[in-house]
This record gives sequence, C-alpha cells and structure tokens, in this order.
Amino acid sequence: MKKIELHWQILIAIVLAAFAGWFVRLAIDSGIEDPSFLGVSFIGLFDYVGDLFLNALKMIIVPLIMSSITMGVAGIGSGGNLGALGGKTLLFYAMTTLLATLLGLFLINLVGPGYADGVPVGELLALDPKGAELAALAEGRGASDVANVFKSMIPPNIVQAAADGQMLGIIFFSLLFGYFMTHLSHELAEPLFKFWDGVFNVMMKMTEWIMKFAPIGVFGLVAVVVAEAGFEAVRPLAIFAATVIVALAIHVFVVMPILMRYVGGIAPYRMFPAMAPAMLTAFSTASSSATLPITMDCVEKNAGVSNKISSFVLPLGATVNMNGTALYECAAAMFLAQAYGLDLSFGTQFSIVFIALLTSVGVAGVPSASLVAIAIILAAVGLPMEAIGVLMVFDRVLDMCRTSVNVFGDACCAVIVARLSGETTNLALNAEEGGATAT
Repeated sequence: MKKIELHWQILIAIVLAAFAGWFVRLAIDSGIEDPSFLGVSFIGLFDYVGDLFLNALKMIIVPLIMSSITMGVAGIGSGGNLGALGGKTLLFYAMTTLLATLLGLFLINLVGPGYADGVPVGELLALDPKGAELAALAEGRGASDVANVFKSMIPPNIVQAAADGQMLGIIFFSLLFGYFMTHLSHELAEPLFKFWDGVFNVMMKMTEWIMKFAPIGVFGLVAVVVAEAGFEAVRPLAIFAATVIVALAIHVFVVMPILMRYVGGIAPYRMFPAMAPAMLTAFSTASSSATLPITMDCVEKNAGVSNKISSFVLPLGATVNMNGTALYECAAAMFLAQAYGLDLSFGTQFSIVFIALLTSVGVAGVPSASLVAIAIILAAVGLPMEAIGVLMVFDRVLDMCRTSVNVFGDACCAVIVARLSGETTNLALNAEEGGATAT
C-alpha cells in the first residue's frame, strides 16, 4: 500500500482536529464545563499532545541553527569562493531577503489581520491571555532598542546563551566560528568540518523524524483552538493566510522581475516557464533541499547558466536564501503580536525583521522547518511559543507557497550573477529580442 505523503497526513489531521474540536465545543456549549472520557479531559489531552510536538521542535533549535549556519559559512570559504562570485551572490541574497521581509511587515501592518473590528483576536483564537504581561514587555521600547539588538548578538557566555534561548548570540557565534574555521590549517580544520557536517546531517534527520509526528502534533494544536474558540477563529487566520499569499505573489511577480530586468538585464517573462518544473516540485514537496537537483537542471538547461555558477549559487541558496520563509516568519510574528494586542514600536519591529533575516539563513530546507525559526522570533520579542499552534491551520499551504518563492529566488540569483559575471553566450534569458538559447 502506497504511503500517504506528509502534507496529506497533516491536512487530514487538521480536518480531523476540526471535527474533534467542534464536538468538544458543542459539549461545552451544551453546559458540560470540561468534557472528558474516563476522567481524561479532552482539551487537556489535545493540549498535552500539542505541547509534546512543540517541545520536540524547541529541543532541536540550538544544534540545528549552530550546525546549519557554521557549515553554510564554512562551505563558502572552504572552496575559495569568498571572492567576487561569493560577494555578488551573498549581496543579492541579502537584498532580496530584506525586501521580502519588509514587504511582509508592510502588508501585515496595512491589513492588520490580528485585529477584528479594531479588537485583538487573541481571545477569539484562544491564545493564552497574557496581554498585560506582554504589553509591559513592549512598553517603552523605541529606536534605542535597536542598539540592544546588536548588543545581544555578543553574549558573554555562549553556553548560557544557548541555555537561555538567546538565538541572536548563537547565530552570531556560529557565523564567526564558520568563518574562522576556513582560516585554519587543513590538519586542524578537517576534523571540525567533519564534526559540524556530521552534526548538521544528524539534526536534519532528527528534524525529518520529528516532522513525521507533525500530524499528531498538529491535531492537538488545532483541536484545542477549535474546542476553545470554535470556528470563529478561522476568519482572522484566513485573512492572515491571504495577506501572506498576496505578499509572496508581489515578491515573485513584481519585486523579482524588476531586479531581473534592471539589475541583470534579463527578460523576466522568460524566467517563469524556464523554472516552472522546479517551482511546481517545490510547491508539491515544500522542500527546497529536495528540489535542488531539479532547480539546478532547470537553471542550466532552460536558462543556460554554466555549472560553475549554478553549482555554487544554488546549493548556497538552498541553505541561506529563504525569501519566502523570511517574509512568512516576519508576517507570522507580527500577526501574533497584533493578536495579543501589542503596540509594537519601531525598535521591536526592527528586531523582528533582523531576526527573521538571520534565522531564515539557518532554516533547514525541509517541510515546516520555519516553525523552528518562528519560535526563535517569538521568544526574542517576548511572545509565548505556544502561540505557534494557531498558525498550523494554514501552515502547509503557506509552506508550499513560500518554498516555491525560495526556489525561484535562488534561480533568479543564479541567472543574474551569471549575467553580471559575463556569461551571455548561452544565457537563454537575455532581455534583447532574439537572445541566444541554451545549449
């Protein structure tokens, strides 16, 4: 019997959770204060299952981020690629990720999906009522907090920072560690490369293993929301999901074509059919890592980029360039902050953008791995990580969309870098009519 794909398992779990939560909600509305079976509270059971899944995600945060970023940075330098090619690639990745994050921030502020008739939807979503405590955390924050963001990047004790969940310090330490690994002699560097590569591969496998239990965790997280809030919670979540999809569409169909046309001199309309197989694969698998071979094939055969460029730019992009993920992380954190009724200052919003940029670098290219990064952002701005549960209703669809955006961004970078590096003979996307086709 053919195994059901994970995304279908999650979708089935969401449907079952909606029915289970609805039945519990009906029981509560009929006068049963805490529906239970054999003394076990249904809401307590749902909450327990969801907490187990969230704890598993929290467990892998530190080693996953450290190993991913360390190997990503070390991998750039180990091949002597920190020159012109590496500079162009990293600059493009940083620019597009920043633009995507700011776009998400702007639209969430504009639409305000975390409010319904001017009232925060936290109670509607059955979020933990900690509005006063959270407001106290945000009170008085302003532009001066930007300096504190950079200060927190340099912790006095990296072990304590890991224990306290100070992810900015861990990310900065990992960046430095990976960079200076490339400056050691081969005899000293090789064991470190093998160690961190081994840790990264182990963490990837652990992430994949934990995600096998995602349907069960999602069932608990969604069921408790429906049981406590009913289906009224779907409306603000649907508005949030629609806002994210619109932001992703603007990034792909407006921002990226402008960059392709005016930075790379590339005809944008030719890029979409060239990358269609890779984008469809990314949409169906929700994994940029799994899509990488198809992405490289499309970029080389359909766009005419040399293997020299694609073999460096695309694997690096699958690790550090997550336009769609960064946009979603920022939008999700802002949505939850609105739902809790926080009036976020410029300093706090800057923190969200900055952390979204950094954490998107360390997100594993597997389905729903951005949940780990969202947990980091929520912890950094003082929001409870349990709030992630409400995002799971539409997470799979949004995951598929943002992965397609990630892959398209990688491909655009490869083509633009190839053009700026002087590759025009075989490049099939030249803006001039009658441009050469790929061979």
